[in-house]
Amino acid sequence: MDEVAIIYHNKLGIAFRWKNNLPNADPARIQMVFKDMGFYLLPEEIKRFSGNIQAAKYYNCGNCSSEKSCRNILLRSPLEKMDFAVSAVELEQISDLIEGTLFKLNLENYLNGCGRN
Repeated sequence: MDEVAIIYHNKLGIAFRWKNNLPNADPARIQMVFKDMGFYLLPEEIKRFSGNIQAAKYYNCGNCSSEKSCRNILLRSPLEKMDFAVSAVELEQISDLIEGTLFKLNLENYLNGCGRN
């Protein structure tokens, strides 16, 4: 794990930056890995993904008896032409990963930017 700087992780996945000494590492991008997939995203793409997650949360299963385990929620990814089928439980875990990552990025920006005295 010497090649990465972890930003946030939970049971579903991890968000990290590749360290600068690696070839082709873009310090502006965040590597996010969850559900056996990896995404190399800019912060604005992560914010857009957060909005997509919030929109997907409005999906209501009503009187469904599968207890939030069926994968019937369509989640738009931050990448055009790619969507996910997720369960309500997975959606919450993805939301936690994305929101935790955004929180840490915003905190990092504050501490290294306008928060410095």
